[in-house]
Amino acid sequence: MKIYSPWEEAFDRIYSPFEHFLHSQTTSGLVLIAATLFALILANSPLAEVYNHAIHTKIDFSVGSWHLSHSLHHWINDGLMAIFFFMVGLEIKREILVGELSIFKNALLPIIAAIGGMIFPALIYTFFNHDGASANGWGIPMATDIAFAISALVLLGNRVSPALITFLVALAIVDDLGAVLVIAIFYTKQIIFLPLLLAFISFILLLIINRLGVHMILPYFIIGMFMWFFMLESGVHATIAGVLAALTIPSRPKFEPLKFTRKIRDLLDEYDSYPVATDYTTHDKQKAILNTIKRRIHEVGSPAQRLEQALHLPVGLVVIPVFALANAGIGIDFSSISSAIFSDVSLGIISGLVLGKVIGIFGISFLAIKMGITKLPENTTMYQIFGVSFLGGIGFTMSIFVADLAFIDSNTLIFEAKVGVLFASILSGTIGYLLLRNTSPVK
Repeated sequence: MKIYSPWEEAFDRIYSPFEHFLHSQTTSGLVLIAATLFALILANSPLAEVYNHAIHTKIDFSVGSWHLSHSLHHWINDGLMAIFFFMVGLEIKREILVGELSIFKNALLPIIAAIGGMIFPALIYTFFNHDGASANGWGIPMATDIAFAISALVLLGNRVSPALITFLVALAIVDDLGAVLVIAIFYTKQIIFLPLLLAFISFILLLIINRLGVHMILPYFIIGMFMWFFMLESGVHATIAGVLAALTIPSRPKFEPLKFTRKIRDLLDEYDSYPVATDYTTHDKQKAILNTIKRRIHEVGSPAQRLEQALHLPVGLVVIPVFALANAGIGIDFSSISSAIFSDVSLGIISGLVLGKVIGIFGISFLAIKMGITKLPENTTMYQIFGVSFLGGIGFTMSIFVADLAFIDSNTLIFEAKVGVLFASILSGTIGYLLLRNTSPVK
């Protein structure tokens, strides 16, 4: 008779890498909401001055004559967020090699939808802000926050098909790639060529050790840290180093899967050949076999795969919430909040994220499907693509990140941009969720 043990069954459940990804993104989204609310409460409480002083506190590092000094806010956005961008790079690489983006037929719809979802928001923002300092913010409404968007979709349960979730994941990955390129190309203020050259040399070294078959993480970490520092000093945003480093991490396992299964079977047969002790302790030889199995299991997973799985929860539970805590704390003066929302910057962002994403994602998808260029994902309707296009308008993390880069010299424009991002993300997420909530469960 089997004893019912729900906790044991929960721990024994086998998650696929994709299920693990969705679980971590959902968890990240919930923690991100909590961190955002906490930041807003702090910024509008008697502790607001303490909060602002803390995030602008200078943190210095000195070695001899070498000196590096930045505010805590800067270290979070340029340092801690490099880890987030490193994980984004790993996700992009996985999707291109073995994910939805590896099969052209499956990848075409989310790719063109993502491109449309970047172009139209930028155009709509530019319509509101075609000149002056605010014109530089066109990249803000281009981004989709993958954690928030996927969290909303996963919470709908069986009302959405797995194919629709995969469509949104692939779209968000392409969107992230677009955001990385926009940051690297258009939001670099000044380039200092010697550090940039050293960063490029570091990248080449990473590629070389990859080609030499090095699977140890430590060399990549050390060289990647140097590349991050050189990128920081060059003027190109340092988080780009995270993406570049991720692309050099080996995606092939050290131990081939077929050899792995044969070797494990042989080891298990050898393990079973020893008699079981009366006190259930293992034989010394059995302990050695178990250690060998553990090592082989480690070697059958690629470094890129192991790092991506290891980083998902730390990034979701620490990096992104800390970023939100440092960047979402907007002091709301209710006498001026209406003027901030109706400013050209905020209106451009709200219109771009709410309307531009829908026009770009749904509109382009509709045309591509009607023209026979591609087809709908399995068990998915155009109505659901319409709902997902609103979820694409949740631009929180990346949009706020780009806003800080676009308006680095203007606190007023940053404030207006953050108000617009928060308002648009809440509006888009709510509309998208309600639209999809009204769909029938997938059988």
